[in-house]
Amino acid sequence: MALTGRAALLAALGSLPVGIWDPSWTGILAVNAPLAAACACDFALAAPVRRLRLTRSGDTSVRLGDNANVTLTIANPSRRRLRARLRDAWPPSSWQPGTEIPASRHQLTVPAGERRRLTTHLHPTRRGDRQADRVTIRSYGPLGLFSRQGTHKVPWTVRVLPPFTSRKHLPSKLARLRELDGRTSALTRGEGTEFDSLREYVPGDDTRSIDWRATARQSTVAVRTWRPERDRHILLVLDTGRTSAGRVGDAPRLDASMDAALLLAALASRAGDRVDLLAYDRRVRALVQGRTARDVLPSLVTAMAGLEPELVETDAHGLTATALRTTPRRSLIILLTALDAAPVEEGLLPVLPQLTQRHTVLVASVADPHIARMAASRGTIDAVYEASAAAQAQTERQRTAEQLRRHGVTVVDATPDELAPALADAYLALKAAGRL
Repeated sequence: MALTGRAALLAALGSLPVGIWDPSWTGILAVNAPLAAACACDFALAAPVRRLRLTRSGDTSVRLGDNANVTLTIANPSRRRLRARLRDAWPPSSWQPGTEIPASRHQLTVPAGERRRLTTHLHPTRRGDRQADRVTIRSYGPLGLFSRQGTHKVPWTVRVLPPFTSRKHLPSKLARLRELDGRTSALTRGEGTEFDSLREYVPGDDTRSIDWRATARQSTVAVRTWRPERDRHILLVLDTGRTSAGRVGDAPRLDASMDAALLLAALASRAGDRVDLLAYDRRVRALVQGRTARDVLPSLVTAMAGLEPELVETDAHGLTATALRTTPRRSLIILLTALDAAPVEEGLLPVLPQLTQRHTVLVASVADPHIARMAASRGTIDAVYEASAAAQAQTERQRTAEQLRRHGVTVVDATPDELAPALADAYLALKAAGRL
């Protein structure tokens, strides 16, 4: 294996007579003219770094947990062969821990006048925009004794989108929606508020659905069938304040809330309803309005990608005022926030009547499954104390939920894995009851 740089010089010094050693590099080259000539020649034959032309292509977005590939094209316009080591620098969260160094470093050879492509494989561990930093290239001569080094700015951004893991529940929720909409044989009679059609009465039908005028015109009893409302407006409100930063498992509460919001948006858009998004703490962090059923889900995913919890107390008055401005007509407002007693009692409850008198309100919150495990633990003194603390926390949470229900609010409180399907079920129940 060939030695490079100072190592090669020191190895060469081993052949010099004792007493000729000069510790300075000038002295080394002076006593060994052939080595000095070789170093100078090696440096002169190294391809220039500044003249290289670099461009990027590849993925511009990726879901969290998936891989993204970004291609770097290096063009060598000089008349010297490029022998180089290259580092393509990205933020540390662009890779799994421990894989950053091997994933970002490459070796390449580019003949004069040609180009080569290198692919950097990213595996982001956080949502948001990941921007390429700089590309550092070290160009070596044919002997590997000396090198030239330089950096290039080659901008590129990969947007890391929410993973939307709850999409696995979408087929079952759509099947339930088709039942409510009368598209399957399991037609649910009497539900909804929009008239659909007339049919013959069968035992078990609600007698309030009998159409007496139609019955008088025919020899059989006719009943009205109904279908769930369509073209209703739904506003998803994400609380991005400090309570959304609390971690449940391996992710903050905000991530579970976003996943539930995406499932509901996908379901509601298929049901013919219009979905908007508001993310708020002390100011608007994201706002998506007026999207078509085809565009609403991509728009929500893109808007959520850059959201991060803010370590500030949410302004409940500002949130309420913004929500009312956003939804001038009667709507279903789904507030994804925490059920902590202090923020709800001091912030949300005083302004809740402003929402409930004009809109249907649903509050969805992420519960910590660790609390339930603590409440069931026994066997040691420490476990009993933990169970007591967990039971107290659960009681306080239930009391807060009851306060919201007394104001006419529907409450969904579930663990991260169960929140998305539970919220979808609550939406379908409201739709079936004609409360939207």
